Amino acid sequence: MTADAFLAEPPTLFLTDADVEALADWESAIDALREAYRRPDDAAATPERAVAATAGGWQRVMPSAPPGAKFAGSKTIAASMRNGLASYLITLFDQRDSRLAALVDGNRITGLRTAATAAAALTALLPPRPVVAAVVGSGFEARAQLRAASRVADLAEVRVTSPTAANRERFATELSAELDLPVTAVGDPEAAVRGAGLVLCAARSRDETPTVRSDWVSDDATVVSVGSTTRSQRELDPAIIGRAALVVADAPAEVLHDSGDLIAARGAGFDPDAITVSLHDLLGGRAARPEHGIAVYKSTGSGFQDIVLAELLYDRAVAQGRGTPLPVGVLTIRK
Repeated sequence: MTADAFLAEPPTLFLTDADVEALADWESAIDALREAYRRPDDAAATPERAVAATAGGWQRVMPSAPPGAKFAGSKTIAASMRNGLASYLITLFDQRDSRLAALVDGNRITGLRTAATAAAALTALLPPRPVVAAVVGSGFEARAQLRAASRVADLAEVRVTSPTAANRERFATELSAELDLPVTAVGDPEAAVRGAGLVLCAARSRDETPTVRSDWVSDDATVVSVGSTTRSQRELDPAIIGRAALVVADAPAEVLHDSGDLIAARGAGFDPDAITVSLHDLLGGRAARPEHGIAVYKSTGSGFQDIVLAELLYDRAVAQGRGTPLPVGVLTIRK
């Protein structure tokens, strides 16, 4: 190369979905995100996502340059709604010299970072005593939420509910054995949620009506909501926000203005802006859960989370000699 341009050295590393599976674990992911969110928020470092509509779907880009991190980059999601298909790619650029350090299959990281970030929030939201957990949903996100929560919460009992009996029964059987927890399948969502100290919501209804009603939720419960990430999607009864003493947002601007749940709450006459704090402030000790009242952790997801975890996995891959170095690279030029 010339003095005006160079290729990445070491070569750009590609991490496959299998690499991510082999390198990741819940404890390290939760710890990395908890530490990253302890730093003050910098809105300019993680701007809002950009979405481009295509003929049959969309392209979403979620950029971030986490303060104090080695890498900046973005996650790009390509979705074909016509065919029900999606792919995820994370880029990592070195913040010192702009070289492209890695390309990472983002499929598995998406589920990992969503649940691990929620678990990091729970470390500052749950009381230091055993709690009964209700899981609303029995799919991939619901499984990830319970797996992550079990690493930070003292779960005395788990009740899972979802519309399809076979799915919730399979969830209960498999997660009971995997986590060594008493997990019970419950057909009635109200029966699952009533009396629970922790409610993990990870399933939208088919018609976008709320899956959890306010009068089911205990006065001092902690509610995690990850299933409503766009303006049209709904998961929580607006009255839950009305009863809440605190809403914690992983991406405050997007949660408040681009999440269907918070838009609906505002439309119902509640003021979510007055009780919402950032996850950075909660984990950084600049905000705290009130002694009484419902606490809601509301997530729309963030490129910040993707880059934090991709950096963790890249460092592990380099240390373990894992991943595929690309035979050609992207040129970095001097300007």
